[in-house]
Amino acid sequence: MKKIKDLIMNFIQGLCMALADSVPGVSGGTIAFLLGFYDKFISSLDSLIRGNWEEKKTALKFLIKLGIGWVIGFCVAATVLSNLFHTQIYAMSSLFIGFIIFAIPIVIFEEKEVLKNKYQNIIFTIIGAVLVILITLLTSHSSNGIDISNLNLLTIIYVFIAAAIAISAMVLPGISGSTLLLIFGLYMPIMNAIKEFLHFNFSFFPILLVFGFGIITGILLFTKLIRNCLEKHRSQTIYTIIGMMLGSLYSIIQGPTTLSEPKPAMTFSTFNILFFVIGILILVALEAFKYFMDKKDN
Repeated sequence: MKKIKDLIMNFIQGLCMALADSVPGVSGGTIAFLLGFYDKFISSLDSLIRGNWEEKKTALKFLIKLGIGWVIGFCVAATVLSNLFHTQIYAMSSLFIGFIIFAIPIVIFEEKEVLKNKYQNIIFTIIGAVLVILITLLTSHSSNGIDISNLNLLTIIYVFIAAAIAISAMVLPGISGSTLLLIFGLYMPIMNAIKEFLHFNFSFFPILLVFGFGIITGILLFTKLIRNCLEKHRSQTIYTIIGMMLGSLYSIIQGPTTLSEPKPAMTFSTFNILFFVIGILILVALEAFKYFMDKKDN
Protein backbone atom coordinates (compact mmCIF):
# COMPACT_ATOMS: atom_id res chain seq x y z
CA MET A 1 0.00 0.00 0.00
CA LYS A 2 2.84 2.38 0.90
CA LYS A 3 4.53 1.72 -2.46
CA ILE A 4 1.33 2.59 -4.34
CA LYS A 5 0.90 5.73 -2.22
CA ASP A 6 4.49 6.79 -2.90
CA LEU A 7 4.03 6.14 -6.62
CA ILE A 8 0.91 8.31 -6.74
CA MET A 9 2.55 11.05 -4.67
CA ASN A 10 5.72 11.14 -6.78
CA PHE A 11 3.67 11.09 -9.99
CA ILE A 12 1.63 14.11 -8.88
CA GLN A 13 4.79 15.90 -7.74
CA GLY A 14 6.44 15.37 -11.14
CA LEU A 15 3.27 16.39 -12.97
CA CYS A 16 3.02 19.66 -11.03
CA MET A 17 6.72 20.41 -11.59
CA ALA A 18 6.37 19.94 -15.35
CA LEU A 19 3.30 22.17 -15.61
CA ALA A 20 5.20 24.91 -13.77
CA ASP A 21 8.41 24.41 -15.79
CA SER A 22 6.51 24.89 -19.05
CA VAL A 23 5.31 28.39 -18.10
CA PRO A 24 7.69 31.37 -18.49
CA GLY A 25 8.05 33.05 -15.11
CA VAL A 26 7.26 29.94 -13.05
CA SER A 27 9.76 27.39 -11.73
CA GLY A 28 9.26 23.68 -11.14
CA GLY A 29 11.73 24.06 -8.30
CA THR A 30 9.18 26.27 -6.52
CA ILE A 31 6.63 23.44 -6.69
CA ALA A 32 9.19 20.96 -5.35
CA PHE A 33 10.01 23.32 -2.50
CA LEU A 34 6.36 23.90 -1.57
CA LEU A 35 5.47 20.22 -1.64
CA GLY A 36 8.39 19.45 0.65
CA PHE A 37 10.49 17.21 -1.59
CA TYR A 38 13.04 19.72 -2.92
CA ASP A 39 15.90 18.49 -0.71
CA LYS A 40 15.14 14.89 -1.66
CA PHE A 41 14.94 15.85 -5.34
CA ILE A 42 18.35 17.57 -5.32
CA SER A 43 19.94 14.85 -3.17
CA SER A 44 18.60 12.15 -5.50
CA LEU A 45 20.01 13.88 -8.56
CA ASP A 46 23.38 14.21 -6.85
CA SER A 47 23.34 10.63 -5.50
CA LEU A 48 22.51 9.28 -8.94
CA ILE A 49 25.72 10.85 -10.20
CA ARG A 50 28.10 10.55 -7.26
CA GLY A 51 26.54 8.14 -4.73
CA ASN A 52 27.38 4.52 -3.97
CA TRP A 53 25.44 1.67 -5.56
CA GLU A 54 22.68 1.59 -2.91
CA GLU A 55 22.26 5.39 -3.05
CA LYS A 56 22.08 5.24 -6.85
CA LYS A 57 19.32 2.58 -6.74
CA THR A 58 17.25 4.53 -4.21
CA ALA A 59 17.69 7.78 -6.14
CA LEU A 60 16.83 6.13 -9.46
CA LYS A 61 13.59 4.64 -8.12
CA PHE A 62 12.47 8.05 -6.82
CA LEU A 63 13.49 9.94 -9.97
CA ILE A 64 11.79 7.43 -12.30
CA LYS A 65 8.49 7.82 -10.44
CA LEU A 66 8.91 11.59 -10.44
CA GLY A 67 10.02 11.55 -14.08
CA ILE A 68 6.93 9.69 -15.29
CA GLY A 69 4.72 12.44 -13.91
CA TRP A 70 7.06 15.12 -15.28
CA VAL A 71 7.07 13.71 -18.83
CA ILE A 72 3.27 13.36 -18.89
CA GLY A 73 2.86 16.86 -17.45
CA PHE A 74 5.23 18.40 -19.98
CA CYS A 75 3.48 16.61 -22.88
CA VAL A 76 0.15 17.98 -21.64
CA ALA A 77 1.69 21.46 -21.43
CA ALA A 78 3.16 21.23 -24.93
CA THR A 79 0.00 19.92 -26.58
CA VAL A 80 -2.88 21.44 -24.59
CA LEU A 81 -1.81 24.16 -22.19
CA SER A 82 0.42 25.99 -24.69
CA ASN A 83 -2.72 27.10 -26.53
CA LEU A 84 -4.35 28.10 -23.26
CA PHE A 85 -1.35 30.22 -22.29
CA HIS A 86 -1.67 32.07 -25.59
CA THR A 87 -5.44 32.61 -25.54
CA GLN A 88 -5.89 33.13 -21.77
CA ILE A 89 -2.50 34.51 -20.75
CA TYR A 90 -3.85 37.11 -18.32
CA ALA A 91 -6.04 34.55 -16.56
CA MET A 92 -3.17 32.07 -16.29
CA SER A 93 -0.79 34.80 -15.09
CA SER A 94 -3.32 35.83 -12.43
CA LEU A 95 -3.54 32.20 -11.31
CA PHE A 96 0.22 31.90 -10.83
CA ILE A 97 0.42 35.27 -9.04
CA GLY A 98 -2.09 33.98 -6.50
CA PHE A 99 -0.12 30.77 -6.20
CA ILE A 100 3.24 32.47 -5.62
CA ILE A 101 2.01 35.22 -3.27
CA PHE A 102 0.49 32.68 -0.89
CA ALA A 103 3.39 30.26 -1.35
CA ILE A 104 5.95 32.64 0.12
CA PRO A 105 4.46 32.67 3.68
CA ILE A 106 4.35 28.86 3.58
CA VAL A 107 8.06 28.71 2.74
CA ILE A 108 8.85 31.16 5.56
CA PHE A 109 6.78 29.15 8.05
CA GLU A 110 8.30 25.79 7.08
CA GLU A 111 11.86 27.16 7.20
CA LYS A 112 11.37 29.45 10.23
CA GLU A 113 14.09 27.70 12.24
CA VAL A 114 16.82 28.55 9.72
CA LEU A 115 15.48 32.07 9.06
CA LYS A 116 14.90 33.16 12.67
CA ASN A 117 17.47 35.57 14.14
CA LYS A 118 19.48 35.58 10.92
CA TYR A 119 17.90 38.68 9.46
CA GLN A 120 21.22 39.95 8.13
CA ASN A 121 20.72 37.37 5.39
CA ILE A 122 17.83 39.43 4.00
CA ILE A 123 20.48 40.84 1.66
CA PHE A 124 20.32 37.46 -0.10
CA THR A 125 16.57 37.97 -0.60
CA ILE A 126 17.30 41.25 -2.35
CA ILE A 127 19.99 39.60 -4.48
CA GLY A 128 17.61 36.77 -5.44
CA ALA A 129 14.82 39.15 -6.44
CA VAL A 130 17.14 41.41 -8.44
CA LEU A 131 18.64 38.41 -10.25
CA VAL A 132 15.24 37.15 -11.44
CA ILE A 133 14.12 40.66 -12.46
CA LEU A 134 17.31 41.20 -14.46
CA ILE A 135 16.84 37.86 -16.22
CA THR A 136 13.27 38.87 -17.06
CA LEU A 137 14.37 42.24 -18.41
CA LEU A 138 16.72 40.44 -20.78
CA THR A 139 13.71 38.72 -22.35
CA SER A 140 12.72 41.97 -24.00
CA HIS A 141 15.89 41.69 -26.08
CA SER A 142 15.36 38.04 -26.96
CA SER A 143 14.08 36.45 -30.11
CA ASN A 144 11.46 33.75 -30.50
CA GLY A 145 12.68 32.90 -33.98
CA ILE A 146 15.85 30.82 -33.67
CA ASP A 147 15.71 28.32 -36.52
CA ILE A 148 16.28 24.78 -35.20
CA SER A 149 14.91 22.98 -38.26
CA ASN A 150 18.20 23.19 -40.19
CA LEU A 151 20.93 21.54 -38.15
CA ASN A 152 24.47 22.83 -38.26
CA LEU A 153 27.33 22.72 -35.77
CA LEU A 154 26.69 26.23 -34.46
CA THR A 155 23.00 25.49 -33.83
CA ILE A 156 23.86 22.20 -32.09
CA ILE A 157 26.37 23.90 -29.74
CA TYR A 158 23.97 26.78 -29.05
CA VAL A 159 21.00 24.51 -28.20
CA PHE A 160 23.22 22.27 -26.04
CA ILE A 161 24.57 25.16 -23.95
CA ALA A 162 21.15 26.83 -23.66
CA ALA A 163 19.57 23.58 -22.44
CA ALA A 164 22.31 23.09 -19.81
CA ILE A 165 21.79 26.61 -18.46
CA ALA A 166 17.98 26.40 -18.59
CA ILE A 167 17.76 23.12 -16.65
CA SER A 168 20.05 24.62 -14.01
CA ALA A 169 17.42 27.32 -13.52
CA MET A 170 14.49 24.88 -13.63
CA VAL A 171 15.72 23.12 -10.49
CA LEU A 172 16.06 26.44 -8.63
CA PRO A 173 12.91 27.77 -6.94
CA GLY A 174 12.07 31.18 -8.37
CA ILE A 175 14.12 31.13 -11.58
CA SER A 176 12.16 29.93 -14.60
CA GLY A 177 14.02 27.78 -17.08
CA SER A 178 11.35 28.64 -19.64
CA THR A 179 12.16 32.32 -19.20
CA LEU A 180 15.83 31.58 -19.91
CA LEU A 181 14.80 29.66 -23.04
CA LEU A 182 12.88 32.76 -24.08
CA ILE A 183 16.03 34.85 -23.62
CA PHE A 184 17.94 32.38 -25.79
CA GLY A 185 15.15 32.50 -28.39
CA LEU A 186 14.45 28.79 -28.00
CA TYR A 187 11.22 28.59 -25.99
CA MET A 188 8.72 28.55 -28.85
CA PRO A 189 10.97 26.53 -31.23
CA ILE A 190 11.52 23.80 -28.60
CA MET A 191 7.86 23.70 -27.53
CA ASN A 192 6.81 23.47 -31.19
CA ALA A 193 9.42 20.76 -31.82
CA ILE A 194 8.03 18.72 -28.90
CA LYS A 195 4.51 19.21 -30.19
CA GLU A 196 5.52 18.06 -33.70
CA PHE A 197 7.38 15.06 -32.29
CA LEU A 198 4.30 14.03 -30.30
CA HIS A 199 2.39 14.18 -33.60
CA PHE A 200 4.95 11.71 -35.05
CA ASN A 201 6.94 14.27 -37.00
CA PHE A 202 10.41 12.85 -36.29
CA SER A 203 12.33 15.47 -38.23
CA PHE A 204 12.87 17.36 -34.96
CA PHE A 205 14.19 14.31 -33.08
CA PRO A 206 17.92 15.12 -33.61
CA ILE A 207 17.67 18.62 -32.13
CA LEU A 208 15.53 17.33 -29.24
CA LEU A 209 18.24 14.75 -28.59
CA VAL A 210 20.83 17.54 -28.44
CA PHE A 211 18.53 19.45 -26.09
CA GLY A 212 18.20 16.35 -23.89
CA PHE A 213 21.97 15.87 -23.64
CA GLY A 214 22.28 19.54 -22.69
CA ILE A 215 19.75 19.00 -19.88
CA ILE A 216 21.71 15.99 -18.56
CA THR A 217 24.95 17.99 -18.64
CA GLY A 218 23.35 20.88 -16.74
CA ILE A 219 22.13 18.50 -14.05
CA LEU A 220 25.58 16.92 -13.73
CA LEU A 221 27.23 20.30 -13.26
CA PHE A 222 24.70 22.02 -11.01
CA THR A 223 23.15 19.61 -8.51
CA LYS A 224 26.26 19.23 -6.34
CA LEU A 225 26.46 23.00 -5.90
CA ILE A 226 22.80 23.30 -4.86
CA ARG A 227 23.08 20.37 -2.43
CA ASN A 228 26.13 21.91 -0.76
CA CYS A 229 24.34 25.26 -0.43
CA LEU A 230 21.32 23.62 1.21
CA GLU A 231 23.45 21.57 3.61
CA LYS A 232 26.13 24.10 4.55
CA HIS A 233 24.51 27.52 3.94
CA ARG A 234 20.79 26.77 4.31
CA SER A 235 19.76 30.11 5.81
CA GLN A 236 21.37 32.16 3.03
CA THR A 237 19.98 29.75 0.43
CA ILE A 238 16.40 29.94 1.74
CA TYR A 239 16.54 33.74 1.92
CA THR A 240 17.77 33.73 -1.70
CA ILE A 241 14.96 31.39 -2.77
CA ILE A 242 12.37 33.69 -1.17
CA GLY A 243 13.85 36.59 -3.11
CA MET A 244 13.69 34.59 -6.34
CA MET A 245 10.03 33.83 -5.70
CA LEU A 246 9.34 37.53 -5.12
CA GLY A 247 11.18 38.39 -8.32
CA SER A 248 9.19 35.79 -10.25
CA LEU A 249 6.05 37.89 -9.65
CA TYR A 250 7.57 40.51 -11.96
CA SER A 251 8.36 37.77 -14.48
CA ILE A 252 4.75 36.59 -14.46
CA ILE A 253 3.42 40.14 -14.89
CA GLN A 254 5.70 40.53 -17.92
CA GLY A 255 4.75 37.09 -19.26
CA PRO A 256 2.33 38.32 -21.97
CA THR A 257 5.15 40.35 -23.58
CA THR A 258 7.06 37.11 -24.29
CA LEU A 259 4.42 35.42 -26.44
CA SER A 260 5.16 34.74 -30.11
CA GLU A 261 2.64 37.54 -30.73
CA PRO A 262 3.46 39.81 -27.76
CA LYS A 263 0.70 41.35 -25.67
CA PRO A 264 0.97 44.20 -23.15
CA ALA A 265 2.22 43.36 -19.67
CA MET A 266 -0.49 42.64 -17.12
CA THR A 267 -2.21 45.65 -15.55
CA PHE A 268 -4.95 45.99 -12.94
CA SER A 269 -7.51 46.02 -15.76
CA THR A 270 -6.30 42.70 -17.20
CA PHE A 271 -5.76 41.08 -13.79
CA ASN A 272 -8.30 38.27 -13.26
CA ILE A 273 -9.41 38.02 -9.62
CA LEU A 274 -11.24 34.70 -10.21
CA PHE A 275 -8.11 32.94 -11.45
CA PHE A 276 -6.08 34.62 -8.70
CA VAL A 277 -8.37 32.89 -6.18
CA ILE A 278 -8.12 29.62 -8.14
CA GLY A 279 -4.32 29.85 -7.82
CA ILE A 280 -4.69 30.17 -4.05
CA LEU A 281 -7.09 27.23 -3.93
CA ILE A 282 -4.69 25.06 -5.94
CA LEU A 283 -1.96 25.85 -3.42
CA VAL A 284 -4.30 25.06 -0.52
CA ALA A 285 -5.25 21.75 -2.19
CA LEU A 286 -1.58 20.82 -2.72
CA GLU A 287 -0.74 21.65 0.90
CA ALA A 288 -3.76 19.66 2.14
CA PHE A 289 -2.68 16.72 -0.01
CA LYS A 290 0.86 16.96 1.35
CA TYR A 291 -0.46 17.09 4.95
CA PHE A 292 -2.73 14.09 4.35
CA MET A 293 0.10 12.02 2.86
CA ASP A 294 2.49 12.97 5.69
CA LYS A 295 -0.14 12.09 8.29
CA LYS A 296 -0.70 8.67 6.72
CA ASP A 297 3.04 7.99 7.05
CA ASN A 298 2.99 8.65 10.81
